[in-house]
Amino acid sequence: MYNDMVKYLSENNILNVGISDEKKEKLYKFYEILVEKNKVMNLTSITEIKEFTYKHYIDSIALEKVNKDLDKKPYSIADLGTGAGFPGIPLAIVFPNLNMTLIDSLNKRIKFIQEACDILEIKNVNAIHSRAEDIARNKAFRESFDICVSRAVANLASLSEYCLPLVKIGGSFISYKSKGYDIELKEAQKAIKVLGGEIESSVKFDLGEYGERILLDIRKVKPTSNKYPRKAGLPTKEPIK
Repeated sequence: MYNDMVKYLSENNILNVGISDEKKEKLYKFYEILVEKNKVMNLTSITEIKEFTYKHYIDSIALEKVNKDLDKKPYSIADLGTGAGFPGIPLAIVFPNLNMTLIDSLNKRIKFIQEACDILEIKNVNAIHSRAEDIARNKAFRESFDICVSRAVANLASLSEYCLPLVKIGGSFISYKSKGYDIELKEAQKAIKVLGGEIESSVKFDLGEYGERILLDIRKVKPTSNKYPRKAGLPTKEPIK
């Protein structure tokens, strides 16, 4: 299956970054570790190698389509709602210059990520167990990241309230979205503005048989008011409108 993964990584016309053999081996080992752990813990419903490579690896690494300097600078990046480690782990492996902070509300997932990083000797990942509302109010993390990314399944207005407070002025919240994002974007316009952001750009790409994907780059142009994010649950139940 390693050769299959290498083929999919090499033959796709989506990524514009070279991935060394050493990095490919590390990506495959992470896949093996995750699939084995998945037998006793629900981490992903995707285990078939082609689907996994496209939906978890190529999709995650595609961040380089928004930021062309991703391999050149030591950006600090928060991955909010990382789940089993996406997009954070693939980004950390392919771009070791990045300082990745992976955040999830489920401690079992964070422990899995820590164990996998220890096994694979991934040194540029800090995995944190926290709710989005709590870490965004923590002075050590609030408005401290160059970039915040999220593949979490939530509407854009809610995600903006969770993610923009973590981004420093001049930085970006980059949201991974799929078809239908334009409706979310329209509904999130006020929330983005209230939270100190503005739409910088969007990049569309096609994962072939797995559908269209969009990366929304929301630039942080002014500080986020201290009243955001609101208390637990409200950003999801009552998005800013």
